[in-house]
Amino acid sequence: MKKVAYDCDVLVIGGGIVGLSTAYALTRSAPGTRVTVLEKEDAPARHQTGRNSGVIHSGIYYRPGSLKAKYAVRGAAEMIKFCAEYGIAHEVTGKLIVATDRSELPRLHALVQRGRENGIPVRELGPAQIGEYEPEVRGLAAIHVGTTGICDYGAVAERLATASGAEIRYGTGGEVVHIDRRAALGVAVRTADGAVLRAKVLVNCAGLHCDEIARRTGDDPQMRIVPFRGEYYELARPELVRGLVYPVPDPAFPFLGVHLTRGIDGGVHVGPNAVPALAREGYRWPVVHPRELAGTLAWPGSWQIARRHWRYGAGELRRSLSKSAFTDAVRRLLPAVDSGDLVPYPAGVRAQAVLRDGTLVDDFLIREGPRTVHVLNAPSPAATASLPIGREVARLTLGALRGG
Repeated sequence: MKKVAYDCDVLVIGGGIVGLSTAYALTRSAPGTRVTVLEKEDAPARHQTGRNSGVIHSGIYYRPGSLKAKYAVRGAAEMIKFCAEYGIAHEVTGKLIVATDRSELPRLHALVQRGRENGIPVRELGPAQIGEYEPEVRGLAAIHVGTTGICDYGAVAERLATASGAEIRYGTGGEVVHIDRRAALGVAVRTADGAVLRAKVLVNCAGLHCDEIARRTGDDPQMRIVPFRGEYYELARPELVRGLVYPVPDPAFPFLGVHLTRGIDGGVHVGPNAVPALAREGYRWPVVHPRELAGTLAWPGSWQIARRHWRYGAGELRRSLSKSAFTDAVRRLLPAVDSGDLVPYPAGVRAQAVLRDGTLVDDFLIREGPRTVHVLNAPSPAATASLPIGREVARLTLGALRGG
């Protein structure tokens, strides 16, 4: 058999924070490992990583024992340390989760218990105590989570890219158009500029396109990414909010509801809601990708979601199309706000994995194939958890390298 001339040991598809954290972990765990990262945009963190609220999540929402719970709790502490080490803007702000209706009180108390099970310090507050933290916020009860923070995840991604020592190819040189995997040899990838790269192992951290990449390698991911656009506003009167204020989430959904988050730049983001996007990178309503939309509509799980959750979805759609409806949702937490206080802000798109039966995958999902590792569900809190996720993906990748 002719010996293969490999261009690198590991080829990572995706220059978001998870792909770059994986590259960073690989070169630290196994110095000398040759890593190349492919990113179709002209810089890192152009999608989920760079279009979120910048929150370092505590891990309070996630099922004890789940990857989200373990990696968010661990990742929050590590992210704060990473930012401090590299001089990246960050702050440990704490946050309030506020119940505004009596029906939410049992769910709020359940969050207290979950937080304690996950090892997160939680303080329960009455209405008067809410005002001590947030004078303009109103609620029946709340909990204060002291370990929540904020940072600049775009700057974190850029630092991971530099510190990893990986070769990073952007633009057409990072856009994958064809993959040829052979279990005995490795993986060959052709990029949009015509280059062919050969690697011993491929790591799929393609986010919004991760299921497509998995299928191109010949693996069946048994899920599909259904994109949900999260639409934000910015608060014209940021002095109304001191820190981070969240509603009590509905445990049936992976979305946290419309919340208020003071960013590292001092501005206050309001949102996001969650509506189906008409393209995987559909950051605005007019952006429609017919092939991607057809793929979403052809997936049985999409229709199952619509049947089960149409009422919830209708509310989200109404808030998307009506600024007054969005304002009403905000005023439940912050009565002083009016529609003139909400200034449109760039949206994000959540890469949500959905199973064939309509189940919304509620944990991180990492699967292995011959000479491949696929990260198939890594929405929020993946940025918070990116350092532990990267180490786990690196561990699996190095195992594949040794096996190959």
